[in-house]
Amino acid sequence: MNILSQLNSAPMYAICGGIIAFVAVVCAVFMVRAYRAGLAMGIDRTKLRRAITSSATFSLLPSVGILLGVIALSGSLGTPWPWLRLSVIGALHYETQVAQAAAEQVGMSSLSAAEMTPSGFATIALLMSVCIMWGMVLSIFFNKRYLNRLGSGKKSSGSAGFGDTAMTAMFIGLVSAYIGSYIGGFVSGGGLFSFSGSFMPLIVVFVSGLVMAGFIYLAEKKKLAWVDNFSIAGSMIVGMASAVIIGILVK
Repeated sequence: MNILSQLNSAPMYAICGGIIAFVAVVCAVFMVRAYRAGLAMGIDRTKLRRAITSSATFSLLPSVGILLGVIALSGSLGTPWPWLRLSVIGALHYETQVAQAAAEQVGMSSLSAAEMTPSGFATIALLMSVCIMWGMVLSIFFNKRYLNRLGSGKKSSGSAGFGDTAMTAMFIGLVSAYIGSYIGGFVSGGGLFSFSGSFMPLIVVFVSGLVMAGFIYLAEKKKLAWVDNFSIAGSMIVGMASAVIIGILVK
């Protein structure tokens, strides 16, 4: 049995599916309690049902990007683990980037099933879990104090808060690091300053960024807020399609 068959085995589905089922039950319990609390507050049943229906409908659109992430990672990590990560607490941009970085650190040239080993998967899965858990752990000890500080502070109109600024700076740094690695791979991938490395990642980044900019323009300038639900999925699909098309053309 190869590594991918083991990662897609029945025990893996049972373990990951059991965790997802537990979280789904917790969500259902909170939904029922919220519904009952709404009735106790005097909110009309029709409005509550309409809110549930609209929320369930609009949650389907952002989940398209999550589904694409599961499909993209399932080829190297199996289906159960990406399904668990992206269903419970993971984020699409985080999971794919950490998985790729961890694969490179264990000696793999890329995140692929052909190079995957049991120890490599264990390392990747551990890093994907440990690196994102600190937000929950730190919230137990510091979240109340942080919220009190936010509530007591006066923010000038039009200025972003510390959390927004920090997240923006962190994301820009992360994206810049990956773009830098793609440029380095192209410039010196086939030898120092040989400019013979793969240019495909740079093209995909450019196309995906251009598509994302288009979605942002429509959402912010044209006031079409609903297109924001398609931004991640749309940029991923167009970026992957561009890689396929260019790969065919350059052969």
